Amino acid sequence: MINKGCRWSNWSGIEKAKPRTVLYPVHIEEVVEAVQMCRREGRKLRVVGSGHSFTALVTTDDIMMSLDNMQGVLETNPAALTATVWAGTKLKALGELLHTEGLAQENLGDIDMQSIAGAISTGTHGTGLSFGNISTQVIGITVVTGTGEVLDVTEQSHPDLFKGLQISLGALGIIVQVKLRLRPAYRLRYESSRVPIEECLKRMPDLMVSHRNFEFYWFPYAEPCQLKTMDETEEPETHRGIGGYVSDVLLENAAFGVLSKLSKWIPGMSAPVSRLCAALVPTGGRVGHSHKVYATTRLVRFNEMEYNLPAEQMANVIREMREAMAHGKYRVHFPVECRFAKGDDIWLSPAYGRDSAYIAVHMYKGMPHERYFADMESIFLKYGGRPHWGKLHNLTAERLRDAYPMWESFHELRRRLDPDGIFLNPYLIRIFGQ
Repeated sequence: MINKGCRWSNWSGIEKAKPRTVLYPVHIEEVVEAVQMCRREGRKLRVVGSGHSFTALVTTDDIMMSLDNMQGVLETNPAALTATVWAGTKLKALGELLHTEGLAQENLGDIDMQSIAGAISTGTHGTGLSFGNISTQVIGITVVTGTGEVLDVTEQSHPDLFKGLQISLGALGIIVQVKLRLRPAYRLRYESSRVPIEECLKRMPDLMVSHRNFEFYWFPYAEPCQLKTMDETEEPETHRGIGGYVSDVLLENAAFGVLSKLSKWIPGMSAPVSRLCAALVPTGGRVGHSHKVYATTRLVRFNEMEYNLPAEQMANVIREMREAMAHGKYRVHFPVECRFAKGDDIWLSPAYGRDSAYIAVHMYKGMPHERYFADMESIFLKYGGRPHWGKLHNLTAERLRDAYPMWESFHELRRRLDPDGIFLNPYLIRIFGQ
């Protein structure tokens, strides 16, 4: 299927494009044909997932490709605890499909709308110091390179290529299939509580190791923060029913949406709104299947910056951020999200070589975010921060090269697999410096 002259925007609306053509391949052969056509005609091609990245990662005025017609599970092996899936498969659907086979991913983030290829290509992660980002769950990748070659890649067959492809920003080729390492399906008990931010920071070293998954949200200009923990359990699933869904999802998002619009219309209300939201943090818990408990419904749209930092620096960074906010008078009411991840050896992973903390700052869609994000970014960089590839940042190749030990190795690989630069766009040229 081909769609000509369409308009595209990402989830928050901050990135827009009018590609000349949008392709919807159904088979790998059609992906190969598209790449070969780009080589012959000197065209550029970017692959789009669900548009949940905030950067211009896929923005193009030439050819855009969607893998929405290449979704589903190709093969499961319950004995080996693996599954091979089409790259366009959305995480929400994937969770359900795996669950019917008695399988599950070991960890996920709190958004499940992304495609599996988009999630791994940008380093999407959940929380928990025992778990790496979603890319660490990948054990095999089928990719169409910039020369039209189809490669089946594993760490054993192509060690360097595999480490490059696990997080590649779509710059090494078009991922068409992914093989995942899984585990038996499991249930989680989720608990939410409200504590002062300083108490949270003091308890943080214990909370990080005493819970399977631990994260917290703290609110600018407020003392209370929200603690979230998840632990495996044999308890039966909690059934919320339609009333619980309306209360927990629809009403909560609607109320926050109204408060967000108020903050946009009257910026001086941002601090009082933040304090009100902190005071209303929900307490309590529920039990559910893992893929359902991880996911959070987000109906209020925003823009986001997220940085990876050495895990041991989390408290220092937050205290410095709070001090900056006390003097900066930023018009922000969205909470700051704080999570953790195990270090890895993936070449472009923000968690490369270190157990990590992730800190994400948000601004309601349509409200100015530039000064707030830039000032927080300067703090993150002071402590060795690396940006999440799907979130806003201001870095270019010079700074990024110093942050990633395998930076040059990745680009040697990119030049070999995409010699004509088919997969480059202006944003990638800016951050790659070539």
